[in-house]
Formats: sequence, structure tokens, C-alpha cells
Amino acid sequence: MRPRRTIVTTAVIVSLIGALPGSAMSSAISPRSAGSPAGSTAGKDAVHAWLTTGDKKNLLAQRDDMIGAPDGTVPTITVDPAKTFQKVEGFGASITDSSAHLIANSPHRDAIMRDLFDPRRGLGLSYLRQPMGASDFVAGPHYTYDDVPAGQTDYGLKRFSIAHDKAEILPLLRQARALNPRLKVMATPWSPPAWMKTNGSLIGGRFIDDQRVYDTYAQYFVKFVKAYRDAGVPIDAVTLQNEPQNRNPSGYPGMDLRDSEQARLAIAVGSAFDKAGLKTKILGYDHNWSLHPNDVGPPDDAANPEYAKSVLDDAKARRHIDGTAFHCYFGDAEQQSRLHDAHPDKDIYFTECSGTESGDRATTFPDTLHWHTANLTVRGTRNWAKTVITWNLALDPEGGPHNGGCDTCTGVVTIDPATGEATPGADYYVFGHVSRFVRPGAVRVDSSVAGNIVTTAFRDVDGTVTLLAVNDDWGTGSQRFNVQAGGRTFSYTLPAGAVATFTLGR
Repeated sequence: MRPRRTIVTTAVIVSLIGALPGSAMSSAISPRSAGSPAGSTAGKDAVHAWLTTGDKKNLLAQRDDMIGAPDGTVPTITVDPAKTFQKVEGFGASITDSSAHLIANSPHRDAIMRDLFDPRRGLGLSYLRQPMGASDFVAGPHYTYDDVPAGQTDYGLKRFSIAHDKAEILPLLRQARALNPRLKVMATPWSPPAWMKTNGSLIGGRFIDDQRVYDTYAQYFVKFVKAYRDAGVPIDAVTLQNEPQNRNPSGYPGMDLRDSEQARLAIAVGSAFDKAGLKTKILGYDHNWSLHPNDVGPPDDAANPEYAKSVLDDAKARRHIDGTAFHCYFGDAEQQSRLHDAHPDKDIYFTECSGTESGDRATTFPDTLHWHTANLTVRGTRNWAKTVITWNLALDPEGGPHNGGCDTCTGVVTIDPATGEATPGADYYVFGHVSRFVRPGAVRVDSSVAGNIVTTAFRDVDGTVTLLAVNDDWGTGSQRFNVQAGGRTFSYTLPAGAVATFTLGR
């Protein structure tokens, strides 16, 4: 991963569904949200509001008192639930090796997991992206599932083993699935085993251009999917390489995999899945919205800025590829729509964006709250994303443990390794304002843009509707607007930097 750019916006999420229970937080994760205001438990047809502000004075606090009558002087957002787009697969993060180590060793483990995954008492996170082997976020050395001494090979994959994951990662994944049976898991390798690469290292290098290596790596994917399935964690989808255009990962596993090579690998893995009877989806690309300047390369060996489209343009590869995955670290979410326009039969997934410490650490919470709500949960889904996935589910107060890579990343929660206590970060509330209201299986529906308020909306399987809206002009302070949907119209004044969820009975 790469640190993201910081663009501060004011965000609001509006949900037009039946009122939900109070705060998702328990004693394991602090601080708790403010109490509900008087009168907030009115009948099922009442409008309700939940608010999070950048100053933390409101943290998923129920604030019905701020809902007003329609205001003819302000813009109106309208929603058309009959015009539908993509289906939502889910929202979540990654139980990286580092996250697993912190959570598994916390005496508050069960409460933390409940707060994150239980759809009734917690956030209801519903989609995880799991590294296949090491990323930069490991509590120990880098590894894959088939490491051999330098100079040796294992084309028969006789040494393949997921034993490393059995201690902490797999038990937490099983616990997450028990808490939320609708949870799905995606898997992504940061590097193949070193003996499959030109430089003999997990860090950097390229894939050996030999069909025998492609076929062996395809079997590596098959063995992984089967091993995780047998361990109680079915794999919904795989991507073929994390950030394949990152030629020079900073001290952590990675690989420069060109678009033509990824297309060839997709054919090998897809064919191997078909032969093994596996229904696991294959996603291409898994990198930034646009080509990062650091990844361009020299003129005589320049990277392809149309990597994702190039892979799907390959007819043989396209037959095996279900969709494309994107990250946030360069470009904008409109690139997802451009690819969708070129290949409308292929799905779009958003799979990584880490919260990071701001230059002024005091502004980290509001910066991440605003940027991730505006650019991931709103613009990401408005541009066809079926998932919104950040990065580490949990990190310690120093942004670790990690081995290379990012030293300014933040998790959904921060866990003190001395006490095991967890504190919610900004992404806890980014997800809390959407995952508690939009369930897997919902579809995105049409919604308008009104002035500075940009929106995305959803209709759940039971017909309820959720509208997410962002005030994209951070410098003007509080913003007032109307919402018109489901036969109702009301107004709301959103403080600068705030996120709100409104619920409206059907």
C-alpha cells in the first residue's frame, strides 16, 4: 500500500430505513457514543438521526433534534428507488497478520470481535480481504505458504502449508463468520514464493516467464482455496497480485506483474479452478484508480496506464475474470465507471485504502472521517463498487506491528498491546454510518446531486432505502439541505466535518 493523499470534505450519510439499536460500541471499544435524545424512540414512521463530528463530541450519537421541516431556500436531494445499479457485497477491512496478533492476544478479544462483526450488536462488517501470506503488516518475518531454502524449488508444492495462519488468523476468521454468517472473504497474494521470481526474493522482482511456473502458481491458488475451505473459511474471490504495478515495494513483499502476465496468470488460475470444481471468483488489477507516478518506469519499459482494461480486453483471460479491484492511493473513483463503461458485464470491487496519520496528528480523525466517507463509501459505490474495504482491522498506537512498508497507517480500531483495550479510529465510524444500515444484497439506486451535496443511495432486500450524501465544500461551514424520498421531505443542518445517518420508517 501507499499513503493516501488527504482531501478534507464534510460528509453525511442518510438512511431511510427502520430505526436501529443504539451505539454499536461496548466496553471493549471506547469511547462510547452519546446517549439518544429525548423522543428518539418514537413510532416506526418517525425520522431519526445519528451523528459523528470531527471533534468527537458526537460519536454515532442519536440527534433527532436536528431534523427540521422542508426548507424552500436550500437544495433538495431526491432518490429514485426504482432505478437500480450494482448489488452490494459488503463493507470491511483486513485481519492482517498484525491485526490478528493484536486481537488474538487481547483479553477483550470476544467483545472486540462482537463490536466489529455482529450485525445486531456491532458494526456488522461483512467483507474481508485477507493477504495470502505476508504483507508489510506482519508481527514477524515475511512468509508465503511454500517457502524453501534459497536455490531450491518445489514445483510439486510438497511443502505447501497454511500452518502459519492456524494460530491466530484462521480462528479469528471463523469467529467473524460465526458472528456474521453473511460475511465473505477475499484473498490476495503480496508475492508468490521467492523461488517463482526472477530475483529469488519476496520483495520486488518479477514472475519467472515459464509456463511451468504459471501452472504451479495456479495450483498454489487451488491449494490455498481448498485449505481455507477445509479450515472453515470459504474464499469468495481472489485477486492475482496486490498492487501489480508497484515495482519497488518499500521493504515488504511485492511484485511487478505486467498486464500481459496477469492475463496469462488469469487463464492459468481460472483453468485450474475450473478443473478443481472451485467457484471462487477471480478479480484483476487490484491497484490504484490511476497509474501512480512512482510506478511509471523508464520510457523504454513504461507501465501501462490502462492496465485494468488491458487485462479485460484479452478475450481468453476475460472468460475467467469476474471483475476488477481498485485502491485509493492515486487517481479518483471515476476510473471505476470508465472501466465499467468499457466492460459493463464485469464487476467492480474497491479493496484497499488505509487510514493514515495526518501531518498534524490532531486532525487525523476528522481528515480520515471526511476523506474516506466522501471518496470510498460515497464516490466508490457511486462508481459501481460492490465492496468498500479499508486496510488493517486493528493496529497498535504506533501503527504497527509492521515489517517494512507503511509507518503512518491507522486501523479501524487501535489496540493497546499492554492492556488489550481497543479504541475506535475514524474508519470505525465511517463503517458504522453505513454497515449498520446497508446490508449485503442491497442494490444501489439512483440519487441526485444538489449543490455541494453529492450522494449515493441503496435499496435493501426488504425494500428499505438508504441515502448517503457528502457536502463536498469543506470551507463553508455548516450546510443545510432537504431530503425527498419515500414520500417524505425534511431538512437537516450538518456541521462542518460531520457524518450523519438519518433513518425513516417505510
